[in-house]
Amino acid sequence: MEMRRQVDGINGGASAAVYPHKADKLEINTALPIDEDEKDDDDSCGWNRIVQIEPTMSIHLKFQDVRYTVAAAARGAEKCILQGVRGSVCPGEVLALMGPSGGGKTTLLNLLSGRAKINQGTITYNDNPYNKSLKQRIGFVLQDDIVFPHLTVKETLTYAALLRLPKTLSTEQKKERALSVICELGLERCQNTIIGGALIRGISGGERKRVCIGNEILLNPSLLFLDEPTSGLDSTTALRIVQMLHNIAKAGKTVVTTIHQPSSRLFITFDKLILLGNGCSLYSGKASEAMLYFSSIGCSPLIAMNPAEFLIDLANGNIKDKSFPSDIDTKSVPGNQHSEPSPSDVHEYLVGAYESRSEDMENWRLLNPIVIEENVEQVGATWCEQFSVLLRRGFKERRHEYFSSLRITQVIITALIAGLLWWPSDNVQSPNKVADQAGLLFFISVFWAYFPLFTAIFTFPQERAMLVKERSVNMYKLSAYLVARSISDIPLDLFLPVIFLTIVYFMVRLKMTVPAFSLTLLTVFLSIIAAQGLGLAIGAAFMDAKKATTFASIVTMTNMLCGGFFIQEVRASTGWLRYISINYNTHRLLLNIQYSCSEPISRSVVCDSSFIKNQKLGSGQTEVGYLLAMIISYRILAYLLLRGINYKCTTF
Repeated sequence: MEMRRQVDGINGGASAAVYPHKADKLEINTALPIDEDEKDDDDSCGWNRIVQIEPTMSIHLKFQDVRYTVAAAARGAEKCILQGVRGSVCPGEVLALMGPSGGGKTTLLNLLSGRAKINQGTITYNDNPYNKSLKQRIGFVLQDDIVFPHLTVKETLTYAALLRLPKTLSTEQKKERALSVICELGLERCQNTIIGGALIRGISGGERKRVCIGNEILLNPSLLFLDEPTSGLDSTTALRIVQMLHNIAKAGKTVVTTIHQPSSRLFITFDKLILLGNGCSLYSGKASEAMLYFSSIGCSPLIAMNPAEFLIDLANGNIKDKSFPSDIDTKSVPGNQHSEPSPSDVHEYLVGAYESRSEDMENWRLLNPIVIEENVEQVGATWCEQFSVLLRRGFKERRHEYFSSLRITQVIITALIAGLLWWPSDNVQSPNKVADQAGLLFFISVFWAYFPLFTAIFTFPQERAMLVKERSVNMYKLSAYLVARSISDIPLDLFLPVIFLTIVYFMVRLKMTVPAFSLTLLTVFLSIIAAQGLGLAIGAAFMDAKKATTFASIVTMTNMLCGGFFIQEVRASTGWLRYISINYNTHRLLLNIQYSCSEPISRSVVCDSSFIKNQKLGSGQTEVGYLLAMIISYRILAYLLLRGINYKCTTF
């Protein structure tokens, strides 16, 4: 059977059909190619091109007697999170996992999606166990909206498409696929609006959630898992999200979502429902039949009540304003016929009732096994393509921070203050002025070592959630990410020191030659890149902003004290610290540039000063070598530390 999916967009009502044969190709008709600089193309959802991506394989998900335990606080003890949960969901259906907080919804979702391994029980996909090839057919939308706030909707989905879609597609086709997803999710009007965040105004919460869903459906997954996609949204927006999930399911996909306490309008839209309480199944079946089931076991509301609210109350053991069987009345307090049953009594009764009737509620259909081939693998972008996309994405995301008026003002004011403090006297070449100018050079080496360092240490702690999310689906190689991250920072980090040095250099009237100014600028650049690598390594080591800042302050003080300005003679046991000090090597290079004694006529007075003689300045090649070694070694260290992160973790 071969049928073609037609995408009309959410607002216009998507019409779709199931196409189960794995050899078919999914054809998405898309409009004009995306131009990243195009600003007004909200109406570009006409279809005149065809993009072929991995077809949807209809997958029937079944799970039975699923149990999951974790180590408890007490030594040797275990805490049971899930206890014998069962259920099933077919292609074209939306299954809702509902229950109170701590009921095991997210844990079950992680087990079903393969992000965690079960301790006991069976989970099958078309009657086959989980295998690695399924990873490419599964989409997982996290509860938290992890997106870059400064990128637009189109940029976010386009970069994801360029990284994740198979390399058999051209760049133009990948961009067209991103546009088709934008149209499918009804994001045309906001596609050129930045995502925004807590402090940045952007798109709405519902639109942000749709962008996160769009990131996952780019690959046309067969199974789509969502962790509380309606959390924090109003009832109307939540309803639109769930309606969108139904449209996705109608295209042949299997959708499983967790939900806490939906509105009554939202509740009746789900095809199937699993109610969890304390890790146990209290109901599993059609959502429309849930109230009838609980009424049949003697539990029903005495007042008008949202069905979801009623079910959550039962899962919590709260039976106020509800009728319940008389045979659990007397279990709490022996001898008291009118005592209200405890939550544990209610839970025990509901679990028992479910176990006795579970076979009647759940119809376990056996499908003819459809083998999911182990060698099916979707290969995304090449390393060079990953690097190129990540480089552009990184520059666009962080340019707002680096070029902010606050940072520019900070640097300019600092430069003006330094220029005024070191304003030259009539006799600049006096030996008495050498130490003063050396102090300025030391200040430059300190400022432009630790200004970028304390910016870089926040990189990985702040991007950890995004890094784990994208690496968990193999969106790109870690080496491509780190190289692109480092290189995209270089032009951003070098913009401000040019302004700073231009102001200070000519105000103080340092060595007024083009080679001297150029070499000073180059030395500061080397210092910045080395400090940036050190900051990345510290951030990768701790992955916590507070801990990284504390450790960085210790490193800063150590480097400063070993910089060769405060103390000239050090013990042999601690002398090695100088050579790994960014300040020491940068300061010596700056002194060498300003007070080179290769010009004895013009600078003989300076060269004869005791301060310069004590420095024992050489050619500067050694200091350059040390800085280059630090630039490379710190980034290698950051890479090794990042490799140690568990990218399969499900919480951040």
